[in-house]
Amino acid sequence: MSGTHDHSHGSSRISPKALSRLRIALVITSIYMVAEAVGGWWTNSLALLADAGHMLTDVGALALSLAAFSIASRPATPQKTYGYYRLEVIAALVNGVVLIVLAFYIVWEAIGRFRSPAEVAGLEMTGIAAGGLIVNIIAAYLLHAEHEHNLNLRGAWLHVMGDMLGSVAAISAGVLILAFGFLWADALTSVIISGIIIFNASRLLRDSVDVLLESTPKHIDLTEVETAIAERSAVLNVHDLHVWTISSGIEALSAHVAHDRSIPETDLLLEIRDLLQERFGISHLTIQLETADHSTDKVFICAMGGNCFESAASADR
Repeated sequence: MSGTHDHSHGSSRISPKALSRLRIALVITSIYMVAEAVGGWWTNSLALLADAGHMLTDVGALALSLAAFSIASRPATPQKTYGYYRLEVIAALVNGVVLIVLAFYIVWEAIGRFRSPAEVAGLEMTGIAAGGLIVNIIAAYLLHAEHEHNLNLRGAWLHVMGDMLGSVAAISAGVLILAFGFLWADALTSVIISGIIIFNASRLLRDSVDVLLESTPKHIDLTEVETAIAERSAVLNVHDLHVWTISSGIEALSAHVAHDRSIPETDLLLEIRDLLQERFGISHLTIQLETADHSTDKVFICAMGGNCFESAASADR
């Protein structure tokens, strides 16, 4: 059980196929973003310009995601012992902030349009928005497969989904302008798009901040974890228990476990490791096994690969 600990965390990386899809989504979104921006200027549609602006953040989100995945794959160093996993979370945080700033800017512009509606080319606006919807549907399909398992990829997917709804709203505004001459529909659509952006971005920000603050993951009940460990036959009590997220799909746990000597320490450690992996999906563990007199306290670290090592901290006692 003892030996050199290499802090190998395994991988929360997305698959090569998903990475390829992410690149394709970036290319098609970038191309249509330019087309929609030009179309918004041509038709004098604030809704289209807002949607193009949202597409710009889509492009930024996708590009930032690709960069984050590349950098995060670098191995850990003595200075950065967890590697670069957290760059994915930081990228998601930046995406959320940019989205909210953009949303409030769109609302500000829309207020001016409500006061003084501008002429909008409804037919051209509707056609361009429909094209944007098709591009967003394709991008959302490409990103959907793994977006639930990775916070940064989910941020990019949320950008695209928000933009898809924005395209639907822009199409609706174009139809209202064509059918009834309701020029205010363009400004109203802009506000709707902003509301969608703010809703999605606030959720992304909340999840990103929770990870950076090392909050207990939402899907893990800390009391339940403590009870499950304490129920092991040789365990006397559990204290200093912490569970946090390193990055998407990587949960870590540290705890002090007081035990009697009814079973070997190695057997108890493996029992706890298997319990936490199978029941809670926690694979990276740092556990200090303690006896009543603290004469044989030992610290063990179980990496995501499944191997457990006695930490050098034990030998220093």
